[in-house]
Amino acid sequence: MNWYLKVLRQYADFNGRARRKEYWMFTLINLLIGFCLGFIEGLTGMFGSTDESILGGIYQLMIFIPTLAVGVRRMHDVGKSGWYLLIPFYNFILAIREGNYGDNKYGVDPKEII
Repeated sequence: MNWYLKVLRQYADFNGRARRKEYWMFTLINLLIGFCLGFIEGLTGMFGSTDESILGGIYQLMIFIPTLAVGVRRMHDVGKSGWYLLIPFYNFILAIREGNYGDNKYGVDPKEII
């Protein structure tokens, strides 16, 4: 949960680098929260007139900027520009790849900070 809160504290920080663990833990917790919101919505019958998850949609809107920011920082960790998030499949390969050792033009190695 600390990784999730770390990303939320850096709400709109598009500078620097994000470790794989930070990125993927944030993604996992987002998935779990979305699933729980959908489950609660289905269980209680809230917004029964639509097939869409209203609570999930509101949540996704709230965390859109932090999600984008951590994605850009993840691309920076592998030495690429944040624009690489727009390239399908390749951005996934970059996200699972280990980051550059040592400093790069986007900042210091996040593994050295911890």
